[in-house]
Amino acid sequence: MSGFAITTAKMQTQEITVCAFIYNSQNQLLIGKRAAHLSFLPNKYELLGGHIEFGETLQKGLIRELKEEMGIDIIVENPFYAFTYLLKNNTRHAVEIDFFARMKDKNQPFIIDPNEHSGYKWVNENEIDTYFDQDDEEKKAIITGFEILKTKKY
Repeated sequence: MSGFAITTAKMQTQEITVCAFIYNSQNQLLIGKRAAHLSFLPNKYELLGGHIEFGETLQKGLIRELKEEMGIDIIVENPFYAFTYLLKNNTRHAVEIDFFARMKDKNQPFIIDPNEHSGYKWVNENEIDTYFDQDDEEKKAIITGFEILKTKKY
């Protein structure tokens, strides 16, 4: 009698995400509100960005994501923060890399993809606690971003 084994191992994947710390001349940060229908973190404010496609550079992926989700063109600057997190019952491992960025044209209109976001805000450093939980790793990235901006002349 021949037998076979049934495996119940979970399929595990890794993904790379990139996000933009988009700042303006008033030292404000652009954050987006995730759409209410999303299964992962609905209605949560976040740095804007998304997943890198296979073979895509980090910078080109970030430019593409901001164009798709918000309809804006950006200039990507240096990366300044990275972290990892698990989701989907620990079957997905995400690596997030955060870059400084600026809008190519400060007057360009936002064309929000409602499948991804329901709104956006420009916020000051002292407003971050209103939109991000204390233990949120993106909040740590944002605090770091504002600290770095204070030491540079942009």
